[in-house]
Amino acid sequence: ESIMLTFSAGEADILVCTTIIESGLDIPRVNTILIEDAQKFGLSQLYQLRGRVGRAGVQAHAWLFYPTTASGGVALTDEAQKRLRAIQEFTQLGSGYQLAMRDLEIRGAGDILGAEQSGQVNAIGFDLYTEMLEEAIREIKGQEIPQVDDTQIDLSLTAFIPADYILDLDQKMAAYRSVAAANSREELNQIEIDWSDRYGAIPKAGLQLLRMMELKQIAKKIGFSRIKVEGKQHVVLETPMEEPAWNLLKEKLPNHLKSRFVFSKGKVTVRGLGVLSADKQLESLIDWLSKMENALPMDN
Repeated sequence: ESIMLTFSAGEADILVCTTIIESGLDIPRVNTILIEDAQKFGLSQLYQLRGRVGRAGVQAHAWLFYPTTASGGVALTDEAQKRLRAIQEFTQLGSGYQLAMRDLEIRGAGDILGAEQSGQVNAIGFDLYTEMLEEAIREIKGQEIPQVDDTQIDLSLTAFIPADYILDLDQKMAAYRSVAAANSREELNQIEIDWSDRYGAIPKAGLQLLRMMELKQIAKKIGFSRIKVEGKQHVVLETPMEEPAWNLLKEKLPNHLKSRFVFSKGKVTVRGLGVLSADKQLESLIDWLSKMENALPMDN
């Protein structure tokens, strides 16, 4: 204590000390600090140590010393060089936040839900890391869109290839297999073009088959396992998803439609859709579920 009082009073010009001085000392007359083996300190420590000088209206200086090789090169690890470069780059008043973000990129954020306190931000980049973190949080909160093995469509549709459209049985079976194997709207569109070129105008039943498969693809992608009519009024979308996940999908619907969709455990009821013809049910569901599909990440 007596040493500190002597230095603070100006009776001594140099103070040799440990990092204890980073703990909030405020001596306005001090304008220069020399930090030995600066490569051993973390970025937050260097920031605090540098902050011990320049606390008055006098130009201050912070000298950071580090070892060199016998040939005069820099004997630092990559992380140490990044820390020293950061403390050199961010010198303006109020740069603590920028330094904290750089420190996060250098050291990693650790595992919030576990004991690990260093991560791989430096390997994947901060933006991708936060995206992955948000995805994990959504899963924990029940916002993850569930994966379903298949989607069953139980609407009163006339959806098949008529006998007088494709006469050859082998070709007809091959046509059914191509529809069942299609994994995207583009593939279904190509099938429609191929049928039209080869067999002529597609009858209504064939077009409904293609549209029903389109609905099946979309519904499966956004987590619905079955679509069926319930009574005379409603259509039910069965799903294992949790309500937070449903809320994400519902946000993509126009406001005037949101009230028609009612979530309950294991299903979403579309009120009033059952009174429409099967054709209208099909087209409406494709339109509405396509809008919900926009809630999915782009890589899905």
